[in-house]
Amino acid sequence: MSASPVIFAVSLIIFLATVFRSAFGFGESLVAVPLLALFMPIDLAVPLSVLVSVTIAGFVVVQDHKKIHFKSAGNLTVYAVMGIPAGLWLLVHVEESLVKLILGLVIILFAIYLLTGKKLTELKNDDQRWLLGCGFLSGVLGGAYGINGPPLVVYGAKRRWSAQHFRATLQAYFLIASMVGLIGYGISGLFTWVLFRYYLWSLPALIPAILLGRLINTRMKDDQFFSYSYLVLLGLGILLIANSVAFK
Repeated sequence: MSASPVIFAVSLIIFLATVFRSAFGFGESLVAVPLLALFMPIDLAVPLSVLVSVTIAGFVVVQDHKKIHFKSAGNLTVYAVMGIPAGLWLLVHVEESLVKLILGLVIILFAIYLLTGKKLTELKNDDQRWLLGCGFLSGVLGGAYGINGPPLVVYGAKRRWSAQHFRATLQAYFLIASMVGLIGYGISGLFTWVLFRYYLWSLPALIPAILLGRLINTRMKDDQFFSYSYLVLLGLGILLIANSVAFK
């Protein structure tokens, strides 16, 4: 395949994943990485996805900084960093397909439970126990498979954050978490000129995608937003199970 069709395909994938991330605040890696891997090696697709993640997060943090719960984002990030080593241990020592299967089932059951109308009890203020639990688990899942989102959805739903506050706060979290990930990729020697060329080619698709996602986010009412978020979780769970079966 010539370079131009590949560049177009990569830019389109980045556009779609960015709209998704900008609208919901999470989940773009499960959209982008499997599709990017059709056109490039996985050790190129993952760093590219993280570079895009940092760019999206930085743009949203600057644009919507007044809607960020900085204290919550900071605590979640600290606890997530604590959970990353456990996630890396899972990645190295436990069969990937088994962990993805179990994780997918848990996410599906949880999403179905919430979609039936069950509401999580409200946290009127930050609770260190929930911050620790959701942040640490997010780090574990992120370190193992780059799936930070589900525990963060739980915390945002319990705090009754608006769709706009949820999106902005998660970007503050992802900005730091993704930058830590980039440092790891740099140490591992995964930064190449090919990676940066793909990244530069994808930049024209990023800003319109971020703005479109923001427009979608602002049009959703808060209850509607979390209902859609639970549907996203359901989809992520199904994708995980499909992925675990495909790679057995």
